[in-house]
Amino acid sequence: MSLQPSLRPQIIFGAPDAPHTLDVFLDYVCPYSAKMAFKIDKILKPLFAPGGPYAGKVKLIYRLQVQPWHAMSTLTNEAGLAVLRVSPENFWPFSLSLFQHQEEYFDIPTQDLTSRQVRENLSKLASSILPASAVDQFTDALAFKGAANGGNAVTDDLKYNIKFSRQNSIHVSPSVLWDGLYQKQIESSWEEKDWVEFLAKNVLV
Repeated sequence: MSLQPSLRPQIIFGAPDAPHTLDVFLDYVCPYSAKMAFKIDKILKPLFAPGGPYAGKVKLIYRLQVQPWHAMSTLTNEAGLAVLRVSPENFWPFSLSLFQHQEEYFDIPTQDLTSRQVRENLSKLASSILPASAVDQFTDALAFKGAANGGNAVTDDLKYNIKFSRQNSIHVSPSVLWDGLYQKQIESSWEEKDWVEFLAKNVLV
């Protein structure tokens, strides 16, 4: 599937020009998304990496899936996009860290926090992953500036991801597309055996 040039770091595994595409839609505050994130990092990353059996054949694109029934979904997904913008090589490491800490951003732990306080907490998390020179840039990317309702530096990137999900009728996370087609059988419960069988059947190059 296509991806606008500024968001190319959302290709987290595999060569950008690989002929097959696996689109994985995840939400940072969805427990099932976290489960899938850790599994694809363990299972798929080595398969698509140089020297792996599917190197140069498959790329995996992380699609940020905002789910408004999770109160912190927008703020956490903005944080992911801010890292992608200021330190793209740390986008996936930050994402894994945020999934590890996702319970801190669930509804009840955050219900008495302002959006500013949540962003401050996300900046603290980012400081454990990003180089020091990028932390201020991360914080700045999430700050509201200009028009009273104009969003921040990553608002357009967030809109792009949301529009992409909507046009492909993606309603929940995790969801997966293979070469643009929805794969309803793929679940967060999939283990290595399931993924290996799927790839053996569907990789045609």
